[in-house]
Amino acid sequence: MKKTHIALLIGIAALICGLLAYSVDLSTYDTVASAKNKPGKFVHLIAKLDRRRPVEYDPINNPNYLSFYAVDSLGGQTKVVYHNSKPSELEKSERIVMTGRMNADHFECKEILLKCPSKYKDDKQQLNKTVTNETTSK
Repeated sequence: MKKTHIALLIGIAALICGLLAYSVDLSTYDTVASAKNKPGKFVHLIAKLDRRRPVEYDPINNPNYLSFYAVDSLGGQTKVVYHNSKPSELEKSERIVMTGRMNADHFECKEILLKCPSKYKDDKQQLNKTVTNETTSK
């Protein structure tokens, strides 16, 4: 093999290794307490909406400002500020997965992913009716 072929193969292998290294997401989920210990660092939080406190969103005056309080599974609480429009199912969500940075007094959220209750839970009564109707019609 020529030296240029060997150099080209090594370059391609290095490129593949570099792409794989950047595509792997090694981040873990943090609690509010651990995120407060990492101010300014990019973290992932899983929490629930604190329904006892109001959600601040005024689409007429500022459609790109949403503020609410979130509580994690260990009871840690923080104010969340999101500079985008309000997700439509925020109040109905079971859990909220947020990515962003913790500031001194609030969590500056860059992205929100809502985990809503399943719309496809098994309804045993409906299932029994369907099975009974199908077996009697045959």
